[in-house]
Formats: sequence, structure tokens, C-alpha cells
Amino acid sequence: SIMKNCIGRELSKIPMPVNFNEPLSMLQRLTEDLEYHHLLDKAVHCTSSVEQMCLVAAFSVSSYSTTVHRIAKPFNPMLGETFELDRLDDMGLRSLCEQVSHHPPSAAHYVFSKHGWSLWQEITISSKFRGKYLSIMPLGAIHLEFQASGNHYVWRKSTSTVHNIIVGKLWIDQTGDIEIVNHKTQDRCQLKFLPYSYFSKEVARKVTGVVSDSQGKAHYVLSGSWDEQMECAKIVQSSPSSPSSDGKQKTVYQTLPAKLLWKKYPLPENAENMYYFSELALTLNEHEEGVAPTDSRLRPDQRLMEKGHWDEANTEKQRLEEKQRLSRRRRLEACSRGCGTEEEKEADVYMPLWFEKRLDPLTGETACMYKGGYWEAKERQDWHMCPNIF
Repeated sequence: SIMKNCIGRELSKIPMPVNFNEPLSMLQRLTEDLEYHHLLDKAVHCTSSVEQMCLVAAFSVSSYSTTVHRIAKPFNPMLGETFELDRLDDMGLRSLCEQVSHHPPSAAHYVFSKHGWSLWQEITISSKFRGKYLSIMPLGAIHLEFQASGNHYVWRKSTSTVHNIIVGKLWIDQTGDIEIVNHKTQDRCQLKFLPYSYFSKEVARKVTGVVSDSQGKAHYVLSGSWDEQMECAKIVQSSPSSPSSDGKQKTVYQTLPAKLLWKKYPLPENAENMYYFSELALTLNEHEEGVAPTDSRLRPDQRLMEKGHWDEANTEKQRLEEKQRLSRRRRLEACSRGCGTEEEKEADVYMPLWFEKRLDPLTGETACMYKGGYWEAKERQDWHMCPNIF
């Protein structure tokens, strides 16, 4: 009955009970993109940029593998909420996310790897409920840079669709095209996420792709599925095929035997009773000393829900949301006269703590980028600048 009232509306603006949630925030879900970070560690050592592109493409696909059974929604982060993953010792990386906007919900993310790469993104989630299905559209560019070579890759996420919202068993599909561009060499990878069809003979959740150089010459064919694995095959010859019934002509590639790029880790035992969390996801709520007071691990409604205290979690969620609304009203009241709409006022008033708006020269868009200071504050255990959001 709740969902029927949401048809055609932007879901981020509708309060939902925690019964729809899994006990992780959207910031933690974003951090899960790093589960297969070893693909980027391996890509550092590639001497060929088109070979490196194959691994980057596999990494971009791997981020969807955690979604196949994850039908519960993550918690919407509070404005100013953060999540850190300090795993320099075992994973070789440090990751920081911050919720930088509430309407629309936007999260900024920065990752540093001691193996020679860094990744950053600002993702704005747009979601619409269409009746039978829910469309989730992550907006924003993902940047990946390798320090030694200077290769700088940019891509965007595909659309996620949750089917059978009202009646039937929920299931998730990923659809659309993704273009990955290396802005140093102009190499490109075109990935296609094929929509699932009950009547199709194709492999479910299929992904195909072609890696080309700056001249448009194809070097590798990619194939696999976003929930299982990806392979690449080196092209030795290409030739046009006969036109199909719709008049379109496709290129036929002759390739060497395919090589495995990425394979999904098996889920932990008893995963069906643990929200189908991966091994990494299971660690994200573990208590950690010294994190910022705004960290998702410290969010009280999420903790109560994780322990099975549903009623208390819903009460706490309402308290936090009211506290956030009060903070917003105070910001707007403090705003100097002369501002335009309320959205313009809030954008002008709220300043993220660890990220700042900059013009992205590659995309021409304004995005939040890491300005530094978080890990130094953690080292000093000086969090006086953090807002009281919980």
C-alpha cells in the first residue's frame, strides 16, 4: 500500500520505514564498488593501454555483482554523514564517502591506493517508481587515474531496475550502454548491458563490449555477465557481416581464445539470511575506533535495525529526519537576503566538510572533489569541525 502511493514520484523525497531497508547506508554500498580492487592493482602493471582498459572495464562491471540478490534498499545517508574504509594494510587503499546533498541525494567518494591509482566520483541517485518496476538512475561521472602512466579513465553507471514491486518475486536488472574513455590516449570501451528477457536464448544478465584505440581500431572483445564473470579475447581480424533483416551491418571479429578477467567471489555461507551480503559488505558495520562522529557505523537507527529492534529503529529514524529538517530550516533562516529559490539557498548555504565543488575539466560539469584533511584529522583525533547529525 505504501508503494502504490509512490507511483510516478521521486522516492528520495518519501519517508520509508526501515522495514524496506538493509542495515547499510548508501555510502557503504558505494564503498562496496571496491570489492574487486585487485583488478586495478593488476592494471597498474599493464604496459599496453588497451590491455589496461580491459581490466578497467571488468572493474566497472564487477561493481554490479553485489546487486543481483540485494532487493532491500540501503539507508539514505543524513546530510554530512560520512563513511571511511581505512584498509591500507590489507587492501592497500583508503576510501572516504560524504553525503554532500540531501535533495537530490548526492554522495562524494574518493579512494587512494598505495598501489598507484586513485578513484573519485560524485553520484546523485534519481529513482522513479513506475508501478510494476522501480528505476534507479545513478547520475555523475566516475574518474580513475593511474599515477605512473597518467592514464585517466571516465565512465558513468548504468540504470538499475527493480521488477515486481507490487506483486511477485522481486528481481533486479542492469541495462544500458556504458562508454569508458581514457582521456590521455583516447582509447574507448563500449559496454552493453543487455536487458533480461524470458523469451531470449541469451545468457541472463549478459554484458558485451569492444575495446578500441584512438583511431577506432578494435583490439579486444569483452563478454560475460554482470553477476558472474568477464572475459576478454584479442582480435586478430575483423570483417563486416551481411546486412541483417533490419538493414544494419555488424562487424564480425575473429579472436584468440578468451582469457578470464574477473570472476565473482562466492557469497558467504548462510548469505540468504544476511541480506545476501558479500564478504566485504559483512565487515562494513564492524565497530572501528577513531572514526569521525558522522560515520555510518555510528548511525543509531541503522544499528537498531541491524539488531532486529524494528520499532525502535523506526522511531529513531523519525527523530533523525526531524533533526535534519530543523538543521535545514536554521540554515535557510541564516541565509542572507537576495537568494532565489529554496534549492538555490540551500546549495549556497550547505558546505560539505571534506569535499568541495569544482569544475571538472573533462566532463564540463561541477562536481564535489576531495579537498583533503580527513585522515589528518583522524590522526589527531580532532573532530571538532564535524556537525552533530546523529
